[in-house]
Amino acid sequence: MLRNALWLSLALLTGCALGPQARVGMVNYDFGLARVDKDAHPRLHQDLVVAELGAPAWMDNSGIFYRLAYQDAIRPQAYALSHWVMPPAALLGQRLRASIARANRAGVFTSADGVRAAYTLRLELEEFSQVFDAPDKSHALLRLRASLINQRSVVAQQSFELEQAAATPNAEGGVRALIAASDAAGEKLVDWLAQNLAH
Repeated sequence: MLRNALWLSLALLTGCALGPQARVGMVNYDFGLARVDKDAHPRLHQDLVVAELGAPAWMDNSGIFYRLAYQDAIRPQAYALSHWVMPPAALLGQRLRASIARANRAGVFTSADGVRAAYTLRLELEEFSQVFDAPDKSHALLRLRASLINQRSVVAQQSFELEQAAATPNAEGGVRALIAASDAAGEKLVDWLAQNLAH
């Protein structure tokens, strides 16, 4: 009995000693909790299908990408020890749908829901990276193309480009700046939809 208690104590102490070491190094990020504006007044009034966000094949992984604009801007690189919890297009798609849903009195659906709506929104992610202008200075860059479709005809098309300065020149700074740029993109997308959806 005493021997078992000693082994248990040793295992717990070893676990405490090894636990933090195991967590140091690899860090995973998501977009955090979405901001909820309780005083917001929905401006959209049409059922809308928001298709899955498309992205370039090189973004089809959980990498947090950056570019060294001062050295070699044509080569996207990924942080070795920092990752998104899923591909960034999936995270951004969820965030944008949530922004649109909060602004819509009607329904917002995905293609997988099998719901037929008068309008479909297709989104294509072109760039989602941290751009270093100098070793100690960087910003988030988000480029997105939106197409609003009514049945089979294109109602409107728009490209969005958003930049957000990063507070720190590392993965965490890039992540926070990319999240801020994503939320700003959601606001601009809602404004654009409000102008182009029939009331």
